[in-house]
Amino acid sequence: MSAFAHPCPCGSATSYDACCGRLHRQEAQAATPEELMRSRYAAYAVGDLDHVFRTWHPRTRPHDVAPDAGITWERLEIVAASDDEVEFRAHYRTAEGAGVMHERSRFEQRAGRWFYVDGDVRDA
Repeated sequence: MSAFAHPCPCGSATSYDACCGRLHRQEAQAATPEELMRSRYAAYAVGDLDHVFRTWHPRTRPHDVAPDAGITWERLEIVAASDDEVEFRAHYRTAEGAGVMHERSRFEQRAGRWFYVDGDVRDA
């Protein structure tokens, strides 16, 4: 089975190829902030940081996005999604153990495309 036939890391129960893979390959654009957020999580999980950079709003993105080799992203949990905000919990593992990043992210449409603007990290 190819890597593309495996379930998408975003938790959609669809194959990576049919879900976030098509966004990572720039064959499609995210239709909603939730879809973009899921694709960004999946990009971190598969190591496609170019996608993360491309989908970060130019006003707020860093000069570059560096990988953190010590983190393995394990599961995404959507808490709430409405309008231009998505609240989620991203479960991960490090050498020290398991953890959860809880964030409410904000998105903005620009030239018909959704971009990640910023987010508030909350206590998990």
